[in-house]
Amino acid sequence: MCENPSHSHAQNISIGAQIMSANDMVAAHNLSHLDQNHVLGINIMAAPGAGKTSLILHTIAALRPELQLGVVEGDTAPVTLDADKIITAGMPAIQINTGGQCHLDAVMLSSAIHQLPLEDLDLMIVENVGNLICPAAFNLGTHFNVVIASVPEGDDKPYKYPGIYRGIDALILNKVDLLPYVHFDIDYFRRGIEILNPGVTFFPISCETGEGIAAWTDWLRERIRSSQGAETAVAPA
Repeated sequence: MCENPSHSHAQNISIGAQIMSANDMVAAHNLSHLDQNHVLGINIMAAPGAGKTSLILHTIAALRPELQLGVVEGDTAPVTLDADKIITAGMPAIQINTGGQCHLDAVMLSSAIHQLPLEDLDLMIVENVGNLICPAAFNLGTHFNVVIASVPEGDDKPYKYPGIYRGIDALILNKVDLLPYVHFDIDYFRRGIEILNPGVTFFPISCETGEGIAAWTDWLRERIRSSQGAETAVAPA
């Protein structure tokens, strides 16, 4: 018997909606758990090689010792290279092996959250799987979503991968020290971002030279202070 194409399409939509609804329920639980412990959650998304781990290591160095960070590392393979770097830097890290999936979801993050010492943390950073498509579709239950772009990737990424730039709270452009050597039209890049996400907070940085890192970490301090509900919770550097 031939399957009714319209019925099959409706069923696929229904199953997809159920999956996303279940994910959002777990995401709400994750966010509540972070709030109960006064921990700010940041989800960092980027293409492979954009500098996610490098930025996290710079962030740890800039915010310690006044703040404690925990990191969740998402990877498609059972390697702990990035998590090991975080632990070596003196902060707890949990590795999630997605089993080949190109993104983290709220269920994966929930398991990691319950392994972190949240009662001792001020900030939890999630390093999502390196991908410019899949991670944007899944709410993890963090307070803010951040995308890192990098100069060598090219200035056309907002036009080719618009989904990941919509709805983010901050955009970081890494490797700006390469601007004199790489063709990258920063005005063209920013116009593409503004079309998708007008007024989004923008940080041009270099993890190589340290340029712009202070502005990024100052932004984090303000967000942490607000999440802890006290103006004196975090002393400015």
